[in-house]
Amino acid sequence: MNGYQLTFYTERNRKCGHLTFCEWLLQEVRKRDIRGATVISAAEGIGHAGAHHAAHILKLADQPVQVILAVTEHEADEILEVVRAANVHVFYTRAPIEFGLLGEDAPPKKAKTFFRFHRPTGTQSK
Repeated sequence: MNGYQLTFYTERNRKCGHLTFCEWLLQEVRKRDIRGATVISAAEGIGHAGAHHAAHILKLADQPVQVILAVTEHEADEILEVVRAANVHVFYTRAPIEFGLLGEDAPPKKAKTFFRFHRPTGTQSK
């Protein structure tokens, strides 16, 4: 299938209403039944305005984050329109990609069996 990879570059503390941008965007993605979003935290980066952003031991708020989506053209347009309508100031890239699934679904895992050792009836420990 052909579509787009949308990548949003932001910081952990970026807000959209009362949620972080990542939480808000993932919520919007779920509402639209879009599958396959990944959030990646980075150690440091330089933003589009030239500011240095980094995660520090005592303060992770400025940690750079990427939200990556593999979507159809329609889904890409829809998500970008939602972000525009929310007036969120965020940098993004949109690149054409080919995507799909390979292989079959994994078979369901067997339930784990736990054995309980019992003493034979009529024997007691002393």
